[in-house]
Amino acid sequence: MPDFTAATQRARVRVPLRFQDGYRVDAELVTFHGLTDGLEHVAVVIGDPAPGTTPLVRLHSECLTGDVFGSARCDCGPQLREAVERIEQRGGVLLYLRQEGRGIGLYNKLDAYALQDQGLDTYAANAALGLPEDARDYTAAAQMLTALGIGELDLLSNNPDKAEQLRALGIEVRDRVPTGVFATPDNVRYLRAKVLQTQHTLPLGDLAELSTG
Repeated sequence: MPDFTAATQRARVRVPLRFQDGYRVDAELVTFHGLTDGLEHVAVVIGDPAPGTTPLVRLHSECLTGDVFGSARCDCGPQLREAVERIEQRGGVLLYLRQEGRGIGLYNKLDAYALQDQGLDTYAANAALGLPEDARDYTAAAQMLTALGIGELDLLSNNPDKAEQLRALGIEVRDRVPTGVFATPDNVRYLRAKVLQTQHTLPLGDLAELSTG
């Protein structure tokens, strides 16, 4: 049995989504009562899975700099855009989780950026600030999925920790589907650190070529 208290759906509202490249999709945004961390996470329900089809789910951690301002220091904005379209094609849910900076918050993330400018990688910068390398806990995500009636899913993610945490919380992750690779000269060190430090499934050879090219 899941080791968390039940959450319930609070409200559902239709929201047409429009992206800068012209892509459009209609979605339902769902809010919740009873989430364990008390944060205002939102489920974005997109498309309608065919009968017998496993929904595609993305756990997307909030990134103001990447999602809103288009920062090239990470790949969050492109991942968000890709996830919405891939979920529309298959049917499923994007959970937008209020976990800025892998859970350390916006100001601390910007402080970590300053340390990265001095040569530290993204994980070492967090540690130098006395913060966890990754403070994210996905209990609220499991609560949201359960409240939506989703107990089995395919997870759109390069991060094995997301799948492991969901499974430990009683959610059946049938498959982990990799995202695209959105590498640029500005974020390649960040992506390489994710591969080397937390075993993200990204092609390290391609990233090495970009970093030395």
